[in-house]
Amino acid sequence: MLSLKIGIVDEIYKQWEDITWIKVKIGNKEEQAVNYNKLTGGIKKGDKVVINTTAVDLSLGTGGTHFVIYNLSVKDKKLKGEGHIIKLRYTPMQFKCFAAEEQESPYHNIIKKFKSLNGLIVAVGTLHSMLGPVAAMIKWLKPNVKITYIMTDGGALPLPFSLTVKELKEKGIIDKTITIGHSFGGDYECINIYTGLIVAKEVIKSDVVIITMGPGIVGTGTKYGFSGIEQGYILDAVNTLQGKSFAIPRISFKDKRLRHSGLSHHTITNLNEITYSRVNLILPILDNEKNKIILNQIESSKIPKKHNIMFVDGSQIEKALRYFRLNITTMGRKYFDDKEYFYALGATGKAIAHQLQQNR
Repeated sequence: MLSLKIGIVDEIYKQWEDITWIKVKIGNKEEQAVNYNKLTGGIKKGDKVVINTTAVDLSLGTGGTHFVIYNLSVKDKKLKGEGHIIKLRYTPMQFKCFAAEEQESPYHNIIKKFKSLNGLIVAVGTLHSMLGPVAAMIKWLKPNVKITYIMTDGGALPLPFSLTVKELKEKGIIDKTITIGHSFGGDYECINIYTGLIVAKEVIKSDVVIITMGPGIVGTGTKYGFSGIEQGYILDAVNTLQGKSFAIPRISFKDKRLRHSGLSHHTITNLNEITYSRVNLILPILDNEKNKIILNQIESSKIPKKHNIMFVDGSQIEKALRYFRLNITTMGRKYFDDKEYFYALGATGKAIAHQLQQNR
């Protein structure tokens, strides 16, 4: 069940076109909440709101904030905007959006005539924190490339919740965004990963596409019970449409959970069992001991036979992050706390930049 409470908006401390961060008074306590302006309407100080407190009640990390689901102070709530595709379907929060595929869209015929991605470079990750470093490395090495981010519905559904995406767009690191499935709020809305990729290629004319879920990943400590398993079948989708696929590896030697030590089981499970087509896996060059651990993990799997593996020096990621003044964290850890994680992302970005150079 939902956990719902009524509060009074006490302060508006961040406000953009799609999202407003507020302080709301619940009884005698002032707590943080989020209002999605295009979902629940505008909001102002003094408004009486119904908020969903479920995430905070469960003491969750990412997403551990309240969310406005109804503003009792706004009387006029009329259906606005174009489109007829429903997202969050058959829930109390279902809403319509204008999908790029629908018949009234100016892109409908372009999508219908699609034939092939024709080698479009697509990098697929499992964590939202992978987006910034990979994109920054590519853009630092190849400033004129057009990078599109496709956000899946494996994590946060509203793209405006991601402060990372906002920063990357403001700094010109990513150029356009697409939200697929039940995620929403991108520059383009699409129904699934296939049409999302087609829009990235045919409408946006992207040079590189990076695909990850939004903030927050669901995990259960079981082999298949994690939302990042989507990486496996998304890589196959890229190859089905004749793109050039890169699997972004998750590597850490600072994560205390054994299943994520070295090359994470997320990467191993996806590439060993879930992905059927051949993809490119770029691994970072680390010190001898850590490289040996990763090699042992790979050699005990089917990955070397199924996929293309290349080792690349990703240490320049520090310079790329510093150049763009990015302070990306993963599981609360910064660059100096978990260098190998970032080296893996730098290596992937560097390999993609090299591939772009070869394609010219």
